Amino acid sequence: MRHALADVTGTPALAVWHADSTLPKVDLVVLPGGFSYGDYLRSGAIAARAPIMRAVADHAAHGGLVLGVCNGFQILCEAGLLPGVLMRNASLRFVCREVKLRVDTAATRFTAHYARGQLIRTPVAHGDGNYRCDDGTLARLKGDDRIAFRYAEGTNPNGSLDDIAGIVNDKRNVLGLMPHPENLIEPLQGGIDGRALFESLAA
Repeated sequence: MRHALADVTGTPALAVWHADSTLPKVDLVVLPGGFSYGDYLRSGAIAARAPIMRAVADHAAHGGLVLGVCNGFQILCEAGLLPGVLMRNASLRFVCREVKLRVDTAATRFTAHYARGQLIRTPVAHGDGNYRCDDGTLARLKGDDRIAFRYAEGTNPNGSLDDIAGIVNDKRNVLGLMPHPENLIEPLQGGIDGRALFESLAA
């Protein structure tokens, strides 16, 4: 993730420790993938209560951009910055493979360099990516054009509701998604389909 940000934006990414209470002056905060606290209790539940998350929430409340990928998406949901929850994969197995995504909206600062309806390839690697929310929340996500990405062409790897792979908040400045666009940004990785997300942010 740090390489992707630096490579595409031309600006080195700053690492912030989870026990810190303040953020440096930045435009974008990224919660990357991984296994915070070993995914004990629920994925992202403990990390969502880390001291730095108060500063992340304040950053988002004041219009700052926040991107959460995989475990970062789980943390954003657990922290209440995005609606819904990420549950165990329907197969009850860890999934690590490439999937196809459909860009459902280009009307965000994260997806502006994609076209609505565009199909892209992206790797996934998770055991708890099954997005769930209540009917009212799903209706709002759909009605407000807040579903950023959906799994396409029967590639849903986790049973996620309505094939949802990524969503934005109501202010459209917080994006969470399970797939890893940072792992497909240059030809040596096998493709560049994830690069447009970072180009959107850079622009």
